[in-house]
Order: sequence, then C-alpha cells, then structure tokens
Amino acid sequence: MRSNIQTDDRVRFWVTSIPMIGIALLISTLCIDGASAADNDGYADLREAMIRAINVDVSITRFSTGKETFDSRVMGAMRKVPRHQFVPRRVQDDAYENRPLPIGYGQTISQPYIVALMTDLLGVDEDDEVLEIGTGSGYQAAVLAELVRQVYSIEIIAPLGKQSAARLARLGYRNVATRVGDGYYGWEAHAPFDGIIVTAAANHIPPPLIKQLKPGGRMIIPIGSWFFTQQLMQVDKTLDGQIKTRQILPVRFVPLTGDH
Repeated sequence: MRSNIQTDDRVRFWVTSIPMIGIALLISTLCIDGASAADNDGYADLREAMIRAINVDVSITRFSTGKETFDSRVMGAMRKVPRHQFVPRRVQDDAYENRPLPIGYGQTISQPYIVALMTDLLGVDEDDEVLEIGTGSGYQAAVLAELVRQVYSIEIIAPLGKQSAARLARLGYRNVATRVGDGYYGWEAHAPFDGIIVTAAANHIPPPLIKQLKPGGRMIIPIGSWFFTQQLMQVDKTLDGQIKTRQILPVRFVPLTGDH
C-alpha cells in the first residue's frame, strides 16, 4: 500500500446519503433476542465479506483517521447486526456490500465503513448512554446498542421513524428508545449523554447538542453545507466544559433539516 495517498485517491472510499456519479460517495438492544442464530441466517459469508471490505477501507484512510484498525468490539457489532433486516426487501441481496442503499423517503442506509468509522471514533463503553440524531432505518442504532447500555435515537421523517421503531422492537433491541422529532434540539429529558452521533450534515455544531454532551463526552458529526465540502468532525467536551474539535475526513451527507 502506498504511504503517500493523496486526497483524490481516498475520495472513492467515502460515503454519502445521496448517490452521485463519478465517485463512490459518502454518507451519511444491548443484544438481539436469538442473535446467536445470525450465523445461520444465510448471510454469514456475506457479512464476513463486508468486514473484509471495511478493513480495506480502514487501511486506505488510515492517514486521515489515524487508525490502523478499528476496535474489536465495534467490528464484532458490525459482524453481528443483520444489515439485511434494515433495508427494503428489493435490495436485501445487496445488504452487505460496502456502499449506501436506499431505504425510502429520499434517505439511505450508510455505507458499512462509515458506520464502523463513526462508531469507532465515538469510543463508547458498555455503561454509556448515547444519543443518535437521524435514526434512518435503525441500523446505526442497532450497532450502537451492541456496545452501550442505552441508545436514544431521533428521526425527523415521521414514517421512517415509525418504521425503524417497529423494526428495532421486532428484532429485540431492548435498549434503544426512539422518537420522531427535530434532532437539532437533542433529547433534553435524557441528557447528558456520554456520546452523540449525528448522521446528517449541519452548517454548525448545534448548541443544544453541545449542552447535552456530558463533560468528558464526545460527538461525531458532519459539518458543512450541501453545496460545499463537508468534514466529519470529532467534538470533545473536556471535563471543565471546553470544546475541542478535530477534522477526520471530507464527507458528503444529506443536510440536517428542521425548524432551526
């Protein structure tokens, strides 16, 4: 692998919520009842192929992310969660490809690499409580649910939010709470959160989310407008309440919408 990878060489490995021509784009409970049956659901080999594809992207983007590998717990969750259950039936055969897929309402399920990257960057522990902005199909929430004590997830598109809530319940995720609402304002009733993950791009870091982030906590969020370069950002709140940010990768996500 070349050690002098340039930005243009990496672009094709980034993901977005909206497919575009010319580049491969970027997007953007604690256990499942009977999850041990996952290895026998007919998708085990495809899940392993997905894991290999993620590892390839980890190697390619290591100079930007600073990560040679992802945490084994994160990769274990990626291997365990049945991604084919989170996409429409018509694209289930493609569920384990390392690319975004349509889930209706103009939205997509994120590329597995980006889901793994954002989860790994969040750096969660098993006793943490995490807020997700943008439930989508529920896939990211399910991955987080394998790693933390409680996930709270907000979706602004009502039909999509209701579908994902029903899906997560059906699959047995007991530590995911969802609601339909404007994620810009967070979920104050359950704050503060050890981690916050945002799956739509804002043009600034929402102050309510900063407020609801626990001291010592971390937020992963894409920042930028739809028409210009977005950056996946790591936002850390120090124990004394100061905010520190770090750019990770150029990305392309759908915009964060709402009354704000």
